[in-house]
Parts: sequence; C-alpha cells; structure tokens
Amino acid sequence: MQSFTFHTVQAIHVAPGLAAKLPAKLALSLGSRVLVVTDASIRRLGLLDPFIACLSAAGADFAVFDGVFADPPEDNIHAAVALAVDFPATGIVGFGGGSAMDVAKVVALIAGSGQTLDQVYGMHVATGPRLPLMLVPTTAGTGSEVTPIAIITADGVKKGVISQHLLPDIAILDAELTIGLPPAVTAMTGLDAMVHAIEAFASASPNRNPVSQGLARQALRLLGTNLRRVVADGTLIDARASMLLGSLLAGQAFANSPVAAVHALSYPIGGQFHIPHGLSNALVLPHVLRFNLPNATEDYAAIAADAFPDLATVPHAERGLALIEALVALIGDVGLPTTLEAVGIPEGSLESMADEAMQQTRLLVNNPRPVTREDALRIYRAAYS
Repeated sequence: MQSFTFHTVQAIHVAPGLAAKLPAKLALSLGSRVLVVTDASIRRLGLLDPFIACLSAAGADFAVFDGVFADPPEDNIHAAVALAVDFPATGIVGFGGGSAMDVAKVVALIAGSGQTLDQVYGMHVATGPRLPLMLVPTTAGTGSEVTPIAIITADGVKKGVISQHLLPDIAILDAELTIGLPPAVTAMTGLDAMVHAIEAFASASPNRNPVSQGLARQALRLLGTNLRRVVADGTLIDARASMLLGSLLAGQAFANSPVAAVHALSYPIGGQFHIPHGLSNALVLPHVLRFNLPNATEDYAAIAADAFPDLATVPHAERGLALIEALVALIGDVGLPTTLEAVGIPEGSLESMADEAMQQTRLLVNNPRPVTREDALRIYRAAYS
C-alpha cells in the first residue's frame, strides 16, 4: 500500500437541533470566555440566539464578532483578533458559512500563538498553538469545519493559511440551521461540495489516498441525489441533513487529497469580481473537467454513477464524458448562471484572470493534467459565453 497521511477534526457531533440544545460539557470545552465569529445576516436572522443561550446556561461569558464579509478581507481578521485579545477569549466558535469559519480558524490561531497574519500565510508555516475551536456550519458546501485551510482576500487576491493547527477540536452538524437557505445559495454551496469531492478523488497530489477517495465517493452519493431536492424544497430535513453530511465528507476528502484547477481558476472570479465561491466553481467546472478528461477518464468514469446513479448504464468508456454532461444539466436545473458573461465579467478581464490563476501553484500542482497560462485562458474563453 502507498504511504499517506490523513488528518481530520477531533470530534464531530451530528444531530438536528443540536446547536439550540448544546450540552454544557461541549459548551465548556471552549473555556469560560467564548468569542463567537459570525456575520451580520446570521445574527439578524436569530440563528445564533439559541446557541448563545446554551453558552450562557453552561456558565460561559461570550462576545460576538458579527462583521465577517464574504471572501473575508484581512481587516476582518485584524478586528476579530483584537476583540479576542481584549475580551480575552478562552475559546473561539465559527458559526456560519465558510467565510465565518475561515475567519474563526485564523483568529483562534493568531490569538493563541501570537503570530501575525503575514506570518501564517502559506503552507504549514504557522507554529501554533491556537485557542480551543468549535465550528458550526450553516451552509452545506465549504466543508470548512473539517479542513486545515482558511482563505483570506488580500488586495483582491485570495491567499491561504494552510496548517493542521486550523483543524478544530469540535465540528457541529445541525441540519436545522440550513433550512432557511435560499435556493440559489443552496445550489451554489451544493455544487461547491461536489467540486471538492470530484477534485479530491482525481487529485494528482502525492497524498491522494484510498480514505479520501472513499469519502469523496460517499459524498457524491449524498450530494448528487439530494441537490435538486433541496433546491426544489428547502424544508426537506432529510435532504438537508444528507447535503450537510456530504459537504463534511467532501471536506475531509480534499483536506487530505487537495483540490486542483477548478479552484485555481475560480479564485480570480471571486477575488476580482466578488462572485460567490460556489458559483465561481460551477462556472468553470465543466470546462476544466473537459480539459482534464484525457488524463482523468478512468477517475471520472469511476465516480460518475456515484453522483448520478442513472449513469451506471452508460458504457464505461463513455462514462467520464457523461459525468460532465450530467453536471452541466445539474447546474442548469438548479438555476445557476452558466457563463462568465452572464455574471457580468468583462471579456477583457480574461487575460488578467489567467495570469492570476497561474499564481495558484499549490492548487495547480494537484491537477490531473498540467495547466499552462494558455490552457487557463482557453478554459476561461470556453466558459465566457
């Protein structure tokens, strides 16, 4: 057997309604002074209130930082760290989507270690320690609750903090928190999770491994069979729970067998034009997979029927292409835009986007087929209209 490593969160707790009835033992695992990191919409909708009541009932004091933005800028980190230090916090909770959880991870690291943000950017340069950390996703897509990665936007460019210190102590999966997600957000985040699973399964990383591949396949079974259902009817708690678990499994997969060119090419779309990350991925997904197909035919054929059971009847040699066509149909069926032009990206920006995509070397190195700048530009042009 090949050599590989597999890291994941210390504990995962799964139950509908859990965030509103958090046991005191879990609440106090963060210490007596807890900083909750979230965004203004989560706070305004009242999703956080029962969770905070649980902290209070357990005897913990709390403070809330609700200033997280999508594609969080460095200012979010600096402000939240200042609050964590001044409070002072004994533990951190990230409560929300991927942006809130990413900010919480970095805040726990910086407040616990004393390093600066500039000192922790990059792969495995953070020294730790960090403060105790709990992550509570309210979307089914990023898998951030089980990944050692946080993405921060600096001057319009997405930069990563990648460190095992970012893996939380506790992840809480409560499907009831995702019931109110609008159809468009449900669709974007669901596609994001599917991209995580697809890219993890076919990753060219030296740490591609059978554990990640098994998790990726199970994730696709949950996500592919439930995404249309939850977009059509967001109140289906069983489908919501399946999407949330699928997102977590995909997160565990790509945390260890990393993602590749879909993400590399999506980052300039989000960084330059503030397109949501899941939609950015969906816009380039079919075109990257078509580019990869000569090198990934067997991998794509292997997972096609996991995501779309009807593809089991397609001849094996044709199944990889059938997977791509099924994804195109899914993206259209859940109502997402399908071209860069449709989301307002100027055609004249494709050159600069290709330049920026090529800076994502930590991702491109994992792609099944090497990507040149000319390849990236061709993919963007194919996705444009």
